[in-house]
Amino acid sequence: MKTLASLTLLYFGLILLTSTSEAQVKKKFPAHWGNPPKIQTEDLRPLPGGYGNGSSTLAKWISKNLEQDKKKGATKKPFVTIFGPDTKNLDGWSIKSGYATYKIHENSILGTTAKGSGNTFLCTDKTYSDFELEFEVKCHNQLNSGVQIRSKLKNPSGKYGGRVNGPQVEIEAGGKNGAEAGYVYGEATGRGWLTPKERLKPHKHFKDNEWNKYRIVAKGNRIQTWINGNKIEDLTDEAIYKTHSEGLIGLQVHGIGKNSGPFTVQWRNIKIKEL
Repeated sequence: MKTLASLTLLYFGLILLTSTSEAQVKKKFPAHWGNPPKIQTEDLRPLPGGYGNGSSTLAKWISKNLEQDKKKGATKKPFVTIFGPDTKNLDGWSIKSGYATYKIHENSILGTTAKGSGNTFLCTDKTYSDFELEFEVKCHNQLNSGVQIRSKLKNPSGKYGGRVNGPQVEIEAGGKNGAEAGYVYGEATGRGWLTPKERLKPHKHFKDNEWNKYRIVAKGNRIQTWINGNKIEDLTDEAIYKTHSEGLIGLQVHGIGKNSGPFTVQWRNIKIKEL
């Protein structure tokens, strides 16, 4: 009886001491949280905050810390300028998919078309998941452009550093009849416009030959866009989120034929806040 009781106690002790394996936790806990609890139950459940799967004990510990951070404002991150008036070079950015050119010109990134090149993108080396992005842009009236978000590279070791693919927020001069600036397109995804056809209505919120301010909020499967303070799109797309929940940001110079151009597009005051 004594031996059986000892084995029973050992069994339940092992259950209590079972901790979540590192493979099940998708990301590191903030350093200011300290170490997770050493004694945990054996049950497995989704963890709050996108941390993967783990025990109820760990879930309660995470929830407690998230709540404390919320009260203290510790989870609020500031905007970070990734290109501004004091930026002297394009370190942290890489050209992909084509051979259009990019350079710093008058406190902006100036992209210029190259005859015969396909779509080209100046991409951040860093990837982003949930974020709020703001920038100003001015585009030649005969050039279509865009900003890639959460995008990836097909065949990154291939020609021109791989093919950029993923959600793109459209940049396009309105002209006489308006255009689709601010709507969301699936660049090289095989889907075309992600914005539903019934909402794809031309507008003139984009000011031709002037600087335009964009705001983009990507959180979970939802993408929201504004141009010059005007709400343009509020897209919920679970399919694109499953394939592109995190990725690079890319500034597009659209491809042109061999007998047109050169055309330019400029970006300035680019800043991002991770959510």
